[in-house]
Amino acid sequence: MKRALPLPKPLPLDVRLMNALALVCGLVFAAMVLALAVAWLMRQPLFNLSAISVQGDLSHNNAVTLRANVAPRLTGNFFTVDLGRTRAVFESVPWVRRAVVQRQFPNRLKVVLQEHEAIAYWGPEGDSRLVNSFGEVFEANQGEVEAEDLPQLSGPPGQAALVLQAYQMLSPLFEKLDAVLERLELTGQGSWRARLDSGAVLELGHGSLDEIQARAQRFTATLTQVSSRYGRDFESADLRYGNGYALKLRGVTTVNPGDKEDKKAKR
Repeated sequence: MKRALPLPKPLPLDVRLMNALALVCGLVFAAMVLALAVAWLMRQPLFNLSAISVQGDLSHNNAVTLRANVAPRLTGNFFTVDLGRTRAVFESVPWVRRAVVQRQFPNRLKVVLQEHEAIAYWGPEGDSRLVNSFGEVFEANQGEVEAEDLPQLSGPPGQAALVLQAYQMLSPLFEKLDAVLERLELTGQGSWRARLDSGAVLELGHGSLDEIQARAQRFTATLTQVSSRYGRDFESADLRYGNGYALKLRGVTTVNPGDKEDKKAKR
């Protein structure tokens, strides 16, 4: 005959509380020991930064010079170095557009650089600013620009990307005339003005990029016919008319009593 075993009596409340408190204290102590061990380990010379690998675009910067200039500005070791600040330090170097910084265990940093690609000059002639392929304005030594005959773009602050887009739309149209679009300006009043390599100035007026492009297309499609009628190159053109343009030709004048006025051919 089987006998039922009596159930164990629950521990008194004060005993359970003491056991829980002892467990918590043990865990806290273990965490403190672990934290101290980690802190001690992180301070070991093994993790002091000993090398910085610089890769990527290095057309205008030398890896050795970069490391020499940047390293003194960094603080901390492999674990404690601020990657965001390190990235900012590299991006403050001329020609560097973007830097990606990664840790390489146990004591190295890997930096991959992307340099600006200069597409145009920005601002008044003689300004040190440039525009990159993303339509961003940056400052650099213009003597280090590799490309020749970059166009001159200008406009209100924050409009470099728009002006670059307009230039890329208009430039191919003038190439059909064997002309080079040297300068494109967006004025503070929102009007567009262009200058060709011949020195000819074009007033393109206000409007969207599509409207400006349509005026330029109409102009380039008919300019040869108009110029050949007079056998002269044009000096300036006003494209702000609704269904035509005004053309000022070089050396073509009419004489009025007591006054000389350049003749304008209107298409």
